[in-house]
Amino acid sequence: MNHRRYFLHRKSLRAHGFAAIAAIFLVVILAALGAFMVTFSNTQQLTSAQDVQGTRAYWAARAGTEWGIGAVNAVANPAAIGVATCTTASPLAIDGFSVAVACSVTAYQEGGQSRYMVQMRAVASTPGGTVGSVGYIERSVSASMER
Repeated sequence: MNHRRYFLHRKSLRAHGFAAIAAIFLVVILAALGAFMVTFSNTQQLTSAQDVQGTRAYWAARAGTEWGIGAVNAVANPAAIGVATCTTASPLAIDGFSVAVACSVTAYQEGGQSRYMVQMRAVASTPGGTVGSVGYIERSVSASMER
């Protein structure tokens, strides 16, 4: 019987510490999972914010194109339409975006009349940002019109 008691006592000594190791392992796994979830949540929020900003940039670029169309339509004599008519000297500030409008004018004859094809491109971007940075948003809209 002494031999049996010694065997049970020795077996219980080897089993000590397993629960502590399992608990530490579980805490480390849960901490890693929590860190992953925080990172995932932050990425999702940033992506959502960039999506909203992208939509705002699109509408700012579209407003720039409409500004160019209005500038071309304001010229009474179509022969006087030039690149300077619908190109911004400095970027427009629309809804927190910097909008640059550029155009090209091509003259042609149709049925004995002079016609002018105006092609515009408006680019809206976050001011001061650089391509590749986290908060940089850029959208462009192109339009063509005949006058």
